[in-house]
This record gives sequence, C-alpha cells and structure tokens, in this order.
Amino acid sequence: MIKNIVFDFGGVIVDIDRDKAVQAFIKLGLADADTRLDKYHQTGIFQELEEGKLSADEFRKQLGDLCGRELTMEETKQAWLGFFNEVDLRKLDYILGLRKSYHVYLLSNTNPFVMSWACSPEFSSEGKPLNDYCDKLYLSYQLGHTKPAPEIFDFMIKDSHVIPSETLFVDDGSSNIHIGKELGFETFQPENGADWRQELTVTLNSSEEVSLCSSHLPEGTPEGKVPGKQFLKPFQLFLFKCPLRCIQSVTVCICQFIPR
Repeated sequence: MIKNIVFDFGGVIVDIDRDKAVQAFIKLGLADADTRLDKYHQTGIFQELEEGKLSADEFRKQLGDLCGRELTMEETKQAWLGFFNEVDLRKLDYILGLRKSYHVYLLSNTNPFVMSWACSPEFSSEGKPLNDYCDKLYLSYQLGHTKPAPEIFDFMIKDSHVIPSETLFVDDGSSNIHIGKELGFETFQPENGADWRQELTVTLNSSEEVSLCSSHLPEGTPEGKVPGKQFLKPFQLFLFKCPLRCIQSVTVCICQFIPR
C-alpha cells in the first residue's frame, strides 16, 4: 500500500520549456546555450551548480566569463526561470490534498537560483512557497548528487525513513524512473506538460485495491502476489476510492472474482 509520494519538480509540478530557457541564456550572451542546456541532466558549470560544487555567486562569475560580460545575480536568476512556464495551481491544490493521506516529498535536480523563487511567496498565485506543499524538499545542490545517481535516493530514504515499496516516485525522466524501479519504488512517469492528476488518482486507487484484497489471499501467498491480478481491471469501479478521502463510499471486495 502506498504511504508516501515523491515528486520531481521540473516537468511534473511545474512544466519545463527548454527552448524558452535557451533563448533566455542566449540573450545573456551565451551563444552556445543550445548545446549546454538539457531538460533532465546538465553539463559543465550548469551541472556543477546543481551538484553544489559551485555556489550561486561562483556560477554567476563563470557564466559571465562565458558570456563576455559581468552578470548580476538577478539576471542570472531570470535566465534560469526561463525553464518554467506558469505554475498550475490545480496541481498544487491536488498535492496539498494528497498530504491529508500521504507523506509528500520533493526530490529534484535543481539549484539555488530556481529555489530562491520556488521557496518564496512568488511561487504560487496564492502566495504559498513550494515548501508548503511538501513534508520535505530534497534538493540536489544541497545533497551533492543529482538524479539518477543512487546516492541522492539513498540519502532521501535514510533521512525520511520511507520504505521504497510503500512509496510512489513521480518523475518525467526515463533514467530517473529506471533507477527508481531498481531501488524498489513504485513509479509513475507523466509527460512534461501533462495534467497528470486523474492518472495519478487511478494509480493510487490501484494500489489500494491490491492492498484490500491481500487480507483474503490463500494462506502462504507471498506478499504483493495477487492471484489472477489481471482480473482486477474490470472491477475497479467497485473499489474506486478517492485518495484524497473526499468521498466516503462503501467498497466491495473483489476477491470473489479472483480465481484461486
């Protein structure tokens, strides 16, 4: 049964627009920005910033050298914010609702320029910072590692005491999802820009359905091994429960439909 949800930031909570970011850095004077910037994993000084090997000010200075002029902290920050489109308040409200039933964490490859905005009242139209929507933020530049390195996952697991098999990892990056599965997490990979709320609700409900059936399994059945699991899909309507607990409804055990 899922007890924890770990969200990625860019591409999940907030949509990413790489092309807009490339243009923002070109405007600063970084002519080869298109070859330096990636949606999922940076290189050079961009990667060093997200790994915490460069401070924000050191990055500003080195970026200025590449641009051929001195840059201010504010214009450097605004170039980084070019990655993000307008924050969808519906997703934030959904995540806030999830916290009534789950522990919610953030695990992100990011940097102090982005987080100085995200962790401020400017982040949402309701004046709430990102930290108001999560139990805790795990940020690459503070931890010294970026996804998909297993070290950043290991730190989060030990610090939060989550059990991977009880945790849903939500990320739009294929390599991050791959390592998440290897470490034992349940995973969900939405596309950047998608409204994933309904699909995530179905994923969480599916987890609850299997858990509800576990009390009626034949003696000796290994945990998590539901006989005839392929037959669950047609009967999901009988067990549908909103993970936000906004609807209290009677559910019907479907074990009678599962062949022994």
